[in-house]
Amino acid sequence: MSGPTKKVVDVAFKASRNIDWDGMAKLLVTEEARKEFATLRRAFNEVNTTLQTKFSQEPEPIDWEYYRKGIGSRLVDMYKEAYDSIEIPKYVDTVTPQYKPKFDSLLVELKEAEEKSFKESERLEKEIAEVQELKKKISTMTANEYFEKHPELKKKFDDEIRNDYWGY
Repeated sequence: MSGPTKKVVDVAFKASRNIDWDGMAKLLVTEEARKEFATLRRAFNEVNTTLQTKFSQEPEPIDWEYYRKGIGSRLVDMYKEAYDSIEIPKYVDTVTPQYKPKFDSLLVELKEAEEKSFKESERLEKEIAEVQELKKKISTMTANEYFEKHPELKKKFDDEIRNDYWGY
């Protein structure tokens, strides 16, 4: 095998070795996501197997002498000449250049979304820690201690009292 087909097979084989399927599977939360992931992995393996078997093999050379003995040299020579004159065109990839910029921009968006997600996760973890701390202290905490942590709430209550608004 040579040319683009071999290149595709080689790339697919290398890609399959570099994929951390187990690591990705650990990140999945829902059962539906796990099923979809298993389907994706199965499809990837099927395509990869097909590429490895079907397209990685060179065709067996034709034994022209065998056919000359049985059919006759004139007819076999005519077929051999026709067979040798066949030129298989080289594959020219016109799709990848079109989609590579789109893919690269999606990767950039992905990285930005990932960073945003990490920042949001950190913020939420801090908020959870604050709520858990408050939960521990709430039974012994005074209103003044609570208002020290939440001055906007103290201002709201003070404004309501000042304006003689008691909620009804």
